[in-house]
Amino acid sequence: MGLFGGNQMPVEGKTVLITGASEGMGLSVAKLLSFKGANVVLVSRSVDKLQDALKIVEAAAINKDKQRFHYIVADVSAPSYATPLLAEVREWNNGNPPDIVWCIAGMSTPELFVDMDMSSLRRQMDVNFYGTAEMSHSILKEWLAVDAPVEKEAKHLIMTGSVLALYTIPGYAPYSPSKWAMRGLADTISQEVMMYPQNVKVHMVFPGTILSPGYAREILTTPEITRILESSDPQQTPDEVADSAIKGLERGEYFVTVAWLGALMKWGMLGGSFRNNWFVDTIMSWIVSFLWIFIQPDLHGKIRKYGKTHGHPSKAKQEGQERQA
Repeated sequence: MGLFGGNQMPVEGKTVLITGASEGMGLSVAKLLSFKGANVVLVSRSVDKLQDALKIVEAAAINKDKQRFHYIVADVSAPSYATPLLAEVREWNNGNPPDIVWCIAGMSTPELFVDMDMSSLRRQMDVNFYGTAEMSHSILKEWLAVDAPVEKEAKHLIMTGSVLALYTIPGYAPYSPSKWAMRGLADTISQEVMMYPQNVKVHMVFPGTILSPGYAREILTTPEITRILESSDPQQTPDEVADSAIKGLERGEYFVTVAWLGALMKWGMLGGSFRNNWFVDTIMSWIVSFLWIFIQPDLHGKIRKYGKTHGHPSKAKQEGQERQA
């Protein structure tokens, strides 16, 4: 996939729906797709942020006299939010559903599992997993309906996961399960869509650390051991992530990674998932399997050393909170 045949996801003249589009990666994706000629519908919870984002996306348009832009206020964690949202998109889009749906809305509140409240895990599952699952279910019911048109050019459903859905570390117990669940959903429906006559492609993007407003909020609760283990991870701006992700989608990739760390993690866990390139992915999976002989002992050594140095993690957290007070 992606070696021949040119651009596998052209967007010029197409309508793209993006959730989480008011800031960070979502806004950068919307801006770049606008520059490539797409009509864009922005979705987020904040009307003020959406209005500001709309101006940025409109300014990036390459065909300002032809392209169209719209925003919709919605909470992706609300049950059954997607069906009425898509109805509004169809009304705005001359009765047609979007050609591309990219689910980016998400949140992360890192904590150690024992110290977290279960409501945190449920909230992140609602936003990250169910927000994407609701939209996926609603748009696929439209694209794959019995009377839906069969077209040569594909529709594209894009889920935004995380490198933590490939390999996770301490501190992400409330977050990682939502992204692992998303990966399971993507693997399942990417096979199911093959049964239908309509041409629909499913993709999953795996960003790492994005220097976004969401990351600024995230690090407020990030445990110290998590920061230690992530200290050498690549950090990217939202624009860098958007550019790498779109290039991967244009190559026709199923699992889209945006930095070297994500690529290594992907090759270490592909299992029965679709390959972007059978030769490259197979060779690299062999190499990464060997590298784990050295990587895992290093990571586990840092975790054990932290425990011996700082004592009981919950006690250390309480003492830290008392010092701040």
